Amino acid sequence: MPAWWGREFAKDAFSNLATGFAAAASFQNLGFALIGCLLGTLIGVLPGIGPIPTIAMLLPITFGLDPLSSLIMLAGIYYGAQYGGSTTSILVNMRGEASSVVPCMDGYQRARKGRAGAALSVAALGSFFAGCVGTIFIAAFGPPLAALAQQFNSPDYFSLMLLGLLMAVVLAHGSVIKAIAMVIVGLLFGLVGTDVNSGAVRYTFGVSELWDGIDFLPMVIGMFGIVEIIRNLEEKEVDRTAISTKFRDLWPSASEFAQSWKPVLRGTAVGSILGILPGGGAVLAAFAAYTVEKKVAKDPSRFGKGAIEGVAGPESANNAAAQTSFIPLLTLGLPSNPIMALMMGAMMIQGIQPGAAVMTSRPDLFWGMVASMWIGNLMLVVINLPMIGIWVKLLSIPYRYLYPAILMFCVIGVYGTNANAVMMILTAVFAVFGYIMVRFGCEPAPMVLGFLLGPLMEENLRRSLVLSRGDPMIFLQRPISLTLLICALGLLLVIVLPNVRKSREIAFQEGG
Repeated sequence: MPAWWGREFAKDAFSNLATGFAAAASFQNLGFALIGCLLGTLIGVLPGIGPIPTIAMLLPITFGLDPLSSLIMLAGIYYGAQYGGSTTSILVNMRGEASSVVPCMDGYQRARKGRAGAALSVAALGSFFAGCVGTIFIAAFGPPLAALAQQFNSPDYFSLMLLGLLMAVVLAHGSVIKAIAMVIVGLLFGLVGTDVNSGAVRYTFGVSELWDGIDFLPMVIGMFGIVEIIRNLEEKEVDRTAISTKFRDLWPSASEFAQSWKPVLRGTAVGSILGILPGGGAVLAAFAAYTVEKKVAKDPSRFGKGAIEGVAGPESANNAAAQTSFIPLLTLGLPSNPIMALMMGAMMIQGIQPGAAVMTSRPDLFWGMVASMWIGNLMLVVINLPMIGIWVKLLSIPYRYLYPAILMFCVIGVYGTNANAVMMILTAVFAVFGYIMVRFGCEPAPMVLGFLLGPLMEENLRRSLVLSRGDPMIFLQRPISLTLLICALGLLLVIVLPNVRKSREIAFQEGG
């Protein structure tokens, strides 16, 4: 590789980051980054809320905001929840956010030994390091992937989305058959409305409000927001008495630091990779990192009894994954998990089509997002460690006092964007449907990905067949499309082969 190439790459990187920091460091965007980080920490600390319902509820607010400001706030909620969840899991042995179920196992046991402060510090500092590295991944791999995406044509995009949906099925937690079924249901819901090619109205059952298709907000608020409320009300209220810790006890000892830095590096690597994969994300990364730490440990029996590695690795992994999951969305226009699907919805609300064009047409948006993640991670360290006492006090609020406010925001969010009774009925329908699916053990995430990608897949499929005059060989004639289809075929083998299929849950079983 010639030396001048490295100099040019470094020059472009510094120039792009300067553009990003100029956009992200405005007073307005710093304020929205702080709001996002505070909200993220809050919903991470409080059990039974989570970033998905919160972002779904706040999507209507993005109508009146600057695109960069709204995305900075929503992103801050996502990775902020990863930080906040560690506080609840370590001090109360309850998961605030889904990925925090892993640090519960060793973080709480370490807190019971009088080392709660050290566990919180390791979690926060590991999260900060992983978040910064994950952001470097975005800055480093974003431009090459965007340049590759600019070479894509309709057949390539169809194959890419097919690969993404198959990968979401493989990495989904639970039955493969159920995950496939949910993807198909999502694809079918995405077909409702007016066919852009023929102008024919499909599957609307005479309801004129559905001519433009099913709105994204009623689906996500019904299936994530309201269903989450119902599920939490079903659970028995438990005691949330937290283990107390003082600010002076936060610094880890030399031995704890020595035991933590390698798991932080390994967790960062695992999370950075799994965050990019469609269907991956913070939850899978946390379980996978815990599995890795148990495999490499000299004494695996220590895990579950307060091993600091069981906190450092998963906490680093879930934050790295939270950052790198933005890469496929911002460069390829492919949401890798439900949160990214919501972010994609927020961008489309603003009239921005996610993908490679964002980097060229809106460099301030792309690089502003990247820069804001560094700023947000620094804010989160300051928010989490000195303010532990405040977050712990919030844990005493019973959920029966929280859910009416959450439900109110859900209803206002749907009705406020489109004062239409049909949208409210759809929200209720999706809430009932989502609850039934959850009771049958079906994850809603693959359905949402199918719903978002289905119309785009259909459009690119039909456009490809028009270009080839109906010849399906066009998908095999283009090198990019052929490569993606071969990868998709490999994933199908993963699903079909019994031995490989059985191993897809190993990380979760090890974590549990």
